[in-house]
Amino acid sequence: MSYLPCVEIEPPQPAETSVIWLHGLGASGHDFEPVVPELARKSTRFVFPHAPQIPVTVNGGMVMPAWYDIISLGGGGPIDEDGIRRSAAQIDALIAREIERGIPTERIVVAGFSQGGAVAYEVALRHPARLAGLMTLSTYFATADSIQFSDANQALPIFVAHGTFDPVVPEEGGRRAAETLSAKGYSTDYKTYPMEHAVCLEEIQDIAAFLHSVLD
Repeated sequence: MSYLPCVEIEPPQPAETSVIWLHGLGASGHDFEPVVPELARKSTRFVFPHAPQIPVTVNGGMVMPAWYDIISLGGGGPIDEDGIRRSAAQIDALIAREIERGIPTERIVVAGFSQGGAVAYEVALRHPARLAGLMTLSTYFATADSIQFSDANQALPIFVAHGTFDPVVPEEGGRRAAETLSAKGYSTDYKTYPMEHAVCLEEIQDIAAFLHSVLD
């Protein structure tokens, strides 16, 4: 079977847990590679897939790394749900590969930044087997109205983080996602940071704490 190309960072000890982390629009799997040493994970494999190269409507049809098409800015237009689900299926394949490598699903975290976070919501919340956690950064819940929620992940721990000055994905998107999930009974930890569309040291420390809580 063919898989998305990935940046993979093996831990100093044999891998017992995995984090599959999706980058944002126009970036690559290398985007969050520098964060790994700050997370101090001795037995966690980090898998950073590269998004496929596709035309993006809001960028004049330019071909770039993207998990799905962005048809309009501002969140009021149509959403490329088919594209999100195609990418989600490719992440499902990476989860299956981690299982084949000996990592049980309940020891796998799915994470994503911006556009990658929208796919991460779709992957984790509808996955048929229990996962360890979901981490979404500076993103929104694009398929909230159409996703088929999985009973297996009703108790999934979820960490949602957003910058209060984000000009790309307004903080309202992250807050609304957290509120939607909390209303459905999910255990959702929502944190904001005084930053734009980025990550900061305090957020990285909170990410480390979340991974510790769900994987150790």
